[in-house]
Amino acid sequence: MDNHPPDRPDELHFGLDGLGRLRDLVTARALACGLARTRAEDLVLAVHELATNSIRHGGGHGVFRLWRDGAALVCEVSDRGWITDPQAGRRRPAPDQPGGRGLWLVNQLCDAVELRSSPAGTVVRVRMSGGR
Repeated sequence: MDNHPPDRPDELHFGLDGLGRLRDLVTARALACGLARTRAEDLVLAVHELATNSIRHGGGHGVFRLWRDGAALVCEVSDRGWITDPQAGRRRPAPDQPGGRGLWLVNQLCDAVELRSSPAGTVVRVRMSGGR
């Protein structure tokens, strides 16, 4: 995560009651950025997966930030959770595996996914552009 967000990205602190607002914000910004409806829907699904992971595994809430980078939209979700598996989301989950599909799905939907995790918390940044 070498590139830094602009000085004032859109930011939303969320919990379970904020998921609708989060989806609405991503939808509006993705369409305004010029993403096709299907790409915007993919981004909304990916961000929703990240946010629900924050609620389930990251302390019940998180912080969402969004900004435009050229023709792409960048979304970042951070929370207090700690992912210890360096390959989380990179391997296809087994059909009988009880979980682990959220991060894998995010990796399938987005152009780029960056994950940083430590005992201090986790930050996942995704990037989506208009074409793929």
